[in-house]
Amino acid sequence: MYKEKKIIAIIPARGGSKRLVNKNIKNLNGKPLIEWTINSALSSKLLDKIHVSTDSENIKKVSINCGLDVLFMRPSALAKDTSPTWETVIHVLEKFKKIGDEFDYVALLEPTSPLRKKKDIDESIKKIIDNSDAETLVSLGKIQLEHPLISKKLDYLNYVKPYINKIKKIHQSQQLDKAYFPYGVIYLSKVEVFYKKKTFYTNKTIPYHIDRWQNYEIDDLLDFNIIEYIMKKIR
Repeated sequence: MYKEKKIIAIIPARGGSKRLVNKNIKNLNGKPLIEWTINSALSSKLLDKIHVSTDSENIKKVSINCGLDVLFMRPSALAKDTSPTWETVIHVLEKFKKIGDEFDYVALLEPTSPLRKKKDIDESIKKIIDNSDAETLVSLGKIQLEHPLISKKLDYLNYVKPYINKIKKIHQSQQLDKAYFPYGVIYLSKVEVFYKKKTFYTNKTIPYHIDRWQNYEIDDLLDFNIIEYIMKKIR
């Protein structure tokens, strides 16, 4: 709790990963991938509740071994490739509401973004609550190379064309303005706002800037190996 505001963290971890099978419990530097995020959440001094939302009994067992009670499972209908994250968030909030446990803010911590600093979660919570006008917060990493103004696409004849048309010609990287990509270190929202808008992006979304070495998410084996290497060098 921070300034009398009650906060829940949701760690979404479905079992059906296709590009990297069982990635959420794949061993990463001696721990199942999801354990890194669970430990980050457990080290927070401001979170009131932590819930792993999963449809997998194996992920549930790992979560319990890490010290979390998984009070309910995610329905299979919410664990498909096409299932939107907002449905999972609402499902968790509703389940806790039914047992009389309600919250002012909800945080989403993606296990595929394990590169968190110890202070990231609590600093983000303080930032959004201290900013009374803010509705949501998103962790952002500055784009280094793949800037949208220099991205390309292939046309119907397979020729290379600008991905964004009608832009000025870019000759040097110094001409580019700053662009950012949202990484899953943390997403935060006022619960009442999330119920209404069902997204972590509103007209009053503020940034939480992360470091260059945190700008990675695990989607496939290459990502996994890169993050494993970074952990060995940084931690």
